[in-house]
Amino acid sequence: MGIGCVVWQQYNPSLLASFCINDIEEEHAHAVTLITRTTTTTTTRSLFSLSPSFTIIKKNGRIRRMRSPFCIPQSQNTQDDNDNDEIEWKQNIRNSGIISSCLVGLLTGIAVVLFNSVVHEIRDFVWDGIPSRGASWLREAPIEETWSRVILVPTFGGVIVSLLNSITQRLHHSSASRPFFKAVSASITLGTGNSLGPEGPSVDIGTSIAKAVGSFFENNNNNNNNNNNKRMLSLRAAGSAAGLSSGFNAAVAGCFFAVESVLWPSPAASDDDDDDTPSLPLTNTTSMVILSAVIASVVSEIGLGSQPAFRVPEYDFRSPSELPLYLLLGILCGLVSLALSRCTSYMLTIIDNLPKTTGIPRASFPVLGGLSVGIIALLYPEILYWGFENVDILLESRPFFKGLSTDLLLQLIAVKIVATSLCRASGLVGGYYAPSLFIGAATGMAYGKLIGLAVAEFNPMINLSVLEVASPQAYGLVGMAATLAGVCQVPLTAVLLLFELTQDYRIVLPLLGAVGLSTWVSSVQTKKGDARRTKKLQLENTNSAILPETSSRCSIESSAGNSVDEGVPYLSSLYQVDSSLRVEDDNAETAYPVRRTFVSEAMKTRYVTVSMCTLLIEVIDLMLSEKESCAVIVDTDDSLIGLLTLRDIQEYGKFAKARSKGPKELLVSELCLLNGGICSIPWTATPDMELGYAQKSMKKHGIDHVPVVRNVYERSYPVGILDRDSISITCSALDTRQSLS
Repeated sequence: MGIGCVVWQQYNPSLLASFCINDIEEEHAHAVTLITRTTTTTTTRSLFSLSPSFTIIKKNGRIRRMRSPFCIPQSQNTQDDNDNDEIEWKQNIRNSGIISSCLVGLLTGIAVVLFNSVVHEIRDFVWDGIPSRGASWLREAPIEETWSRVILVPTFGGVIVSLLNSITQRLHHSSASRPFFKAVSASITLGTGNSLGPEGPSVDIGTSIAKAVGSFFENNNNNNNNNNNKRMLSLRAAGSAAGLSSGFNAAVAGCFFAVESVLWPSPAASDDDDDDTPSLPLTNTTSMVILSAVIASVVSEIGLGSQPAFRVPEYDFRSPSELPLYLLLGILCGLVSLALSRCTSYMLTIIDNLPKTTGIPRASFPVLGGLSVGIIALLYPEILYWGFENVDILLESRPFFKGLSTDLLLQLIAVKIVATSLCRASGLVGGYYAPSLFIGAATGMAYGKLIGLAVAEFNPMINLSVLEVASPQAYGLVGMAATLAGVCQVPLTAVLLLFELTQDYRIVLPLLGAVGLSTWVSSVQTKKGDARRTKKLQLENTNSAILPETSSRCSIESSAGNSVDEGVPYLSSLYQVDSSLRVEDDNAETAYPVRRTFVSEAMKTRYVTVSMCTLLIEVIDLMLSEKESCAVIVDTDDSLIGLLTLRDIQEYGKFAKARSKGPKELLVSELCLLNGGICSIPWTATPDMELGYAQKSMKKHGIDHVPVVRNVYERSYPVGILDRDSISITCSALDTRQSLS
């Protein structure tokens, strides 16, 4: 079969011609297409969607079978056929996104129903014979009869969680068993009454299911890595929305939670690539999130009932003149939120130093956390997780129980912050949503009672009796949303959650004011703390005598196993210690290198090079021989044209096989003609570039491999390849070297 060649040489303005040679043994010439320099630099680059700034070279003296860079088979389809195929391909991918989001919502709803059922079964078993009115019965029962159970049950939960954590740590981070063991650990933690919440694990369940469903559809679609990451981001958003909506039976709040926690913080969500590769538009992503949240909420309502997570008490709003009182409550809730995050950070620091100072093994920390909760619960049983019954007691929405006094409410705020921080820092598994709502309800109720007392008592100097003040329950509801927004930095989710549960438009205005101020107070103080820590880190790095060791500290691990990102702006103390409050990008790195670690230390200098006329079967052979998952496409002068991965070949092979084209006839050029975004590279690195910047740029562009190049006369010549594995190995090696020095 004859092959026509288009030859590009920008330094020679004359007409050029060249032959494409299939193999050394071939003795026949092929048809030649002559083009001018102008035609080449415009048409050819547009045809293949390639950039002249990408280059690569041969390494290690290995002889590669190179052909002319632009070979187009005469038997290829017309451009119109390719356009129609690509349109159909894009539509199929978008349809698969909608189908997969519906599946994620269904599976997440079922999984969350099972998770909550297990938590309730464990609670009924370990607290056998208790009244069904929250932990308040422990305050009424004689302590001689209950103290052993109050202490031993949370401690027993810590023992089991400790064993499960040891099993989980031995599993690979991508193992399908990790989410299961984490969900079981959360069930034990919450079922035994430890002071955390179920919403974080519910979101983790949703995102884990989204990852599994996304991997299934990804293996059956013809996509490139960049768009796989974008579609996976949309699925993670759908999974997180399903997890929260099924946990609270609030679909609207779940949708906005996905936007605030997944789509807005993610660089991939705002990536403005110029390629025409198929990606899910905003409308498709929005549809996926909404469908997933609604389906999960319906399943949860069928499995757990239609009642909201907590009972909304009777409340009223008397006058717009009390709006400043709600604004003051927002500031107070912001300070309380900040106290929770700071207390958790201090607890983490203390627990991280315990093994060095006392010799206590780290595996026993969940046991200590459960024991601490049990001891605190002897005096304040309301801190135990008991669903949202304890929140109902704070809001006085249960008729059989008398409301708590203002003094006791203030004490519960302090002890709940301490108990939650101990549980989270010790390695027990759970989220911060339920504790945040508890603390917010106690704060709002105490504040409302104090305001009511001040208004009720007439004072000649400060006469507040002319004000009409709402009931404490109204302040309690607003305090819940304000504290949730301050702790978790999800203001829209907090406002819509309370609005969806109360279904009262009058509450929106006080909510917006209090939530906005609470979020602002907590975020401003957090940013100041982050700036101080960053400045301190910079001074330590500057004053260090040995730069490689100083810069090798890639991450700081919390006792719960979460990495603290050093190189990312706005890392609040809360985010550093509680991964359940945010949805992590599974494709993102677990650690960011600190500055002064350079790309030259992490790049690979051995890689595969091919040309546009290389058969795909030969590319696979070269990848197999070098044990590499990617190959770089080069020009005749060893300049980079593009990058090809094994996944790209697999997906295109399925597409070509469906069109009955023999696999031995497939060329690199055909793959690039169908989808130029596969062969192109949006970004390259240089050896003297900081590794942290390179890693964040790879994450932004959604790529796993990037060429490392040197530029000569506006042409780029490679010196290595940088990928996620090499970055991870480099970070671990430098970190280990520092620990041993």
